[in-house]
Amino acid sequence: MKLYLFFTIGFLTLSYGQKHNPTSWKSFERHNLKFENREARVIVPNKALEGNPWIWKARFPKYHAGIDSTLVAKGFHLAYINTDNMFGCPEAVKIRNRFYDFIVSKYKLQKKVALHGHSRGGLFTYNWAKKNPEKVACIYVDAPVCDIKSWPAGFGTSKGSRKEWEILKKEYGFKSDEEAKDYKDNPLDNLEQLANAKVSILHTISLKDEVVPPEENSIKLVNNYIRLGGKATIYPCVEGIQKSNGHHYDIDNPKIVIDFIKRNTLK
Repeated sequence: MKLYLFFTIGFLTLSYGQKHNPTSWKSFERHNLKFENREARVIVPNKALEGNPWIWKARFPKYHAGIDSTLVAKGFHLAYINTDNMFGCPEAVKIRNRFYDFIVSKYKLQKKVALHGHSRGGLFTYNWAKKNPEKVACIYVDAPVCDIKSWPAGFGTSKGSRKEWEILKKEYGFKSDEEAKDYKDNPLDNLEQLANAKVSILHTISLKDEVVPPEENSIKLVNNYIRLGGKATIYPCVEGIQKSNGHHYDIDNPKIVIDFIKRNTLK
């Protein structure tokens, strides 16, 4: 007979299958959770590092998962919650705040988390980080969306995505394109608190990316961050296979990313 455990924190109830019967992910325990009716998961290392450092994947949990699995093998926990179609809107940030509080308490995780995002995951990563700079160990993103006017709006050189643009406007409560254009809290905006907290950031990009062009996204954000005194690096990937108009690409040297996360998390 399958057992279920129930935890109640304030108004929040979370349930998941018995801990001793988890699924697996790349030879590690995968705890499948339901958090506020959203799918979530925590990957548990075979031997956790002291202090329980962790990575929080913002979107596309299967993409560039080799980086994540290498870190889990080295003793990191790995977490993910599905707020996928909310595009990092303020309500998504609130959900992620509550999820952070829960899993840090439940799994006794380190207070400062390494954030990992890809593409539109940049919206989740930076929008949460800017509201919680004291909880961020470092930020690693590849091909991140840093300005909604670039993608999905397509007001620059990117073709954007009309379908995603309409969903984003609804999630953010924008009543028109003009209102969305005037939005002043994109990932590349208001980075002062992250810079003051000395959060290091690393972006991998493809110079051939026509979906999320780096000139409209990563390069602008990193320049803004450096001007504020923040530590930031852009690493162009040029050697491996590139697909989807340059938006999907191999990381030339994943060790650089892994070492960056370890260096800034294990202090």
